[in-house]
Amino acid sequence: MRASSVMAALAFAAWSQMSGPAQAQAPARVSGIVETLTGDTLVVNTAAAGPLTVILRDDTRIIALANRQLSDIKPGDFVGSAAIKGMDGKLHAQEVHIFPEALRGSGEGHRDMAQPDQTMTNATVSVVGKAAKGQVLTLNYKGGTQEIDVGPEVRIVTFIPGDRSLLKHGATVVVSGVKGPDGSLVARSVQAEKDGVLPLVF
Repeated sequence: MRASSVMAALAFAAWSQMSGPAQAQAPARVSGIVETLTGDTLVVNTAAAGPLTVILRDDTRIIALANRQLSDIKPGDFVGSAAIKGMDGKLHAQEVHIFPEALRGSGEGHRDMAQPDQTMTNATVSVVGKAAKGQVLTLNYKGGTQEIDVGPEVRIVTFIPGDRSLLKHGATVVVSGVKGPDGSLVARSVQAEKDGVLPLVF
């Protein structure tokens, strides 16, 4: 996959994660397990609605994730973090993804997500501090700052390019796209399991 294609895929994936329910035109996003791939037709078994037909286009981007460690996050990195506000009033990370340098600034900001007290912050790391367990990331974005506790159990990932060979039976995928008139999902982007590393939940 060409570098420009990879960047386009990552940008769309990042944007789709930032899209909230208030965006009426936001693309559909579903997760499930691959049943079959025949030509450009992918059948995904979803927990919510059973088998779903997904249409892959020539420009559908396939991406994957690679695991990273908390120690890989440094001041100056641009990251995204889904977090939940705890009883202590602090934001506790559910997952952190490190953006490639080419995507610095993607979806920058702090916003609410679907679950109560759940937020998403895309911002630049200014300080990596110590917490009782794990670390505290101070994240700066235009117009604000957030501190997010990141425990040692929190998944840290980064985006990497993928291809259709990842869309094999039994693989977990997250598909972003738009619903067709026949109920199928026309895919713009597919996050696929690779080497046991699952797609982003949030």
